[in-house]
Amino acid sequence: MDILGFLSEHIRYIYLIILMVFLGIEVISHVPSVLHTPLMSGANAIHGVVIVGAIIVMGHAEPDNYLALILGFISVILGTLNVVGGFVVTDRMLEMFKKKKK
Repeated sequence: MDILGFLSEHIRYIYLIILMVFLGIEVISHVPSVLHTPLMSGANAIHGVVIVGAIIVMGHAEPDNYLALILGFISVILGTLNVVGGFVVTDRMLEMFKKKKK
């Protein structure tokens, strides 16, 4: 019964999330393949904000709050992997467009 109350209380947000999912799928499916790599590189670079936010959360966490420290550390690791991996993939894709030397 509590779940139904939550759903009826937040029905506008649920509709908004469903609309965003469908709109996101529609937008992403119409992106030309030429633009895919630069857009993904930019999206991966935005994860730098996640890294900074995780570091701030870890800095403000209480020393005995292990959950916040562990989640912050995992966020830093995963955000860093995503940023570095995004740039590595972008670099490899851009190498494909360079003319080969004879």
